[in-house]
Amino acid sequence: MNVYNNLSDLPDFNNAVLTIGSFDGVHGGHQKILERINQLAAENDGESIVITFHPHPRQVIYPNDKSLRLLNSIDEKVTLFEKYGVDNVVVVPFTVEFSQQSADEYIQKFLLEKFNPKYIVIGYDHKFGLNRQGDIKYLKWYSKEKDFEVIEISRHDIDDIGISSTKIRNFLLEGKVKRANNLLNHNYSMSGTVVKGQGIGKNLGYPTANIEIKNSFKLIPLGGIYAVNVIYRDQQYGGMLYIGNRPTLKGFDNQTIEVNIFDFQKDIYGEKLTIEFVDHIRGDEKFENLDGLKDQLGKDKIDSLSILEKENTAKVQVENPKKKSVLPSVAIVILNYNGVSFLKKFLPSVLTSNYENLSIHVADNGSTDTSIPFLKTTFPEVEIIDLKNNHGFAKGYNLALAKVESDYLVLLNSDVEVSQNWIKPIIDLMERDKTIGACQPKIKSYHTKEYFEYAGASGGWIDNLGYPFCRGRIFDKLEKDNGQYNTTSEIFWASGAAFFVRGKLFKALGGFDPDYFAHAEEIDLCWRIKRAGFKVMVKPRSEVYHVGGGTLDYLNPRKTYLNFRNTLFTILKNEPKRKLFWLIPTRLILDGIAGGLFLVQGKFSHIKSILQAHFSFYSSFFSMIKKRKMYNEKIQKISISDKPNRVGIYKGSMVWQYYIKQVKFFKNLK
Repeated sequence: MNVYNNLSDLPDFNNAVLTIGSFDGVHGGHQKILERINQLAAENDGESIVITFHPHPRQVIYPNDKSLRLLNSIDEKVTLFEKYGVDNVVVVPFTVEFSQQSADEYIQKFLLEKFNPKYIVIGYDHKFGLNRQGDIKYLKWYSKEKDFEVIEISRHDIDDIGISSTKIRNFLLEGKVKRANNLLNHNYSMSGTVVKGQGIGKNLGYPTANIEIKNSFKLIPLGGIYAVNVIYRDQQYGGMLYIGNRPTLKGFDNQTIEVNIFDFQKDIYGEKLTIEFVDHIRGDEKFENLDGLKDQLGKDKIDSLSILEKENTAKVQVENPKKKSVLPSVAIVILNYNGVSFLKKFLPSVLTSNYENLSIHVADNGSTDTSIPFLKTTFPEVEIIDLKNNHGFAKGYNLALAKVESDYLVLLNSDVEVSQNWIKPIIDLMERDKTIGACQPKIKSYHTKEYFEYAGASGGWIDNLGYPFCRGRIFDKLEKDNGQYNTTSEIFWASGAAFFVRGKLFKALGGFDPDYFAHAEEIDLCWRIKRAGFKVMVKPRSEVYHVGGGTLDYLNPRKTYLNFRNTLFTILKNEPKRKLFWLIPTRLILDGIAGGLFLVQGKFSHIKSILQAHFSFYSSFFSMIKKRKMYNEKIQKISISDKPNRVGIYKGSMVWQYYIKQVKFFKNLK
């Protein structure tokens, strides 16, 4: 799922099917709307879009009203939209100026210009524009003049099923969590940071993590003890939560939220926890002494464990009514542009891949050859994602993968030949170690099979100046494969020619940077994966053969332009700020030296490419700084470590080693 927080950064949506609203709670009624837009998008080869607002409009229009209580923070809401299968979420920064738009301006300048919708799906009582002057009737009238259709969600669909955000809020304030969860169709949750407490729970034998909820508008349920699920770094634990003023203790009258996590010993101060409410056990009570409180906590834990066991049993019965594959799902996505000859030659080997829970997709990047007719007639089992236009490698894959839901995504070049058992070794490795974010097989040359192939070889590294190289390929020097790099190893970047990545991680990190078009986008993504603390690996037991240069020849001046420009982009977005002050000027100087080498070789078009790359870098400098901040925020949300993973960075200079020291093979590096 793609998330957009700035209206100026929106892409051109394909057959947009959109809905608009606050969607507080993303409850069962809202889910009917989401189901409808997803269905329409699928039927029309389009994209589903949810438009929501932050801050909540009431916070802006009535800033002195402190009575507002929200079921979701904006991050919680976005997570739920992803859970219910939405393709895109647009979080509109709600301001006084935005609220002053007339109904006509709202439709013309906002809905039509920004989204060009095919369908707008809204509730029967939806109002918009200054003083709420626009309604669904006006929108339907407007649609007759424009090329879009308005779909109304009727009162029966929303109200008659007895669901409303207000009703859910009231249930929670009364402690009726199970009834609230039934209307939400998921457990009510809240997220916060673990802060220092007084250590009283630890002294009683029930250590607690004190939770600070920074959003002052977040609804806090009725005080007391709750059976809860605790989510910490994507792992779920059982626990019991206390909300209240601690009446048994003297000298404490402020509300506290603290959770005792079962079978948990980690130091998590400063970490983020998500609490899912399962059931309310009892209200906040005052005991005669701490011994009485301790005895009651023992009973509360027994009750909590019993409730959580029943919930987990019921969940398994609901989610697994039939036997499902025990293997995680894998989706191979091949990006194609006028590559019908490659599809004819290499797709048959992909279709023989020996993996049970597998889907195969070809995303067509606006081909003008016979690629799509060929696929439809020859390989009807392959799912076609028609992107209509040539978006390049980076944006093309982003658009395609937004339409694919799978535990693991495999990005495979169309000019790659695979063996039958190339998938399982890598999936087995990634399943054993959940900290592995991405992985690649060993990549060898299709034309000279005893040699490594340029695009990845046996795993990518970078040096201290940001120059990429591989185990088996330094700059243009390719090694013969004699088994010297057959060990499963941690690397810095995995090749985009055959790129395995966790589906949720790819989307959480924002996918590829679409401005790259092609080249180095996988290095940029892997750098973000490593900065979030994950590993990138190579599994040489899995082996594929790559033609290389099938879409853009390695010696093409366009390739040179993308190489120099995108490498500068990657450094600017990922290196520490203090390093950029000397690294960027150094790289620019080294690029000039490279231009001198091209001059000696008579490659004048490549000199022009370097100059164009530098001018593009200068003109894009500030937009890349903004992206740096945006990607940093994404990294922080999913990071599993306080420090970036720097395995795969060579501390020296490959330029020095290769050209001065004459080191041509990875195994000889010191």
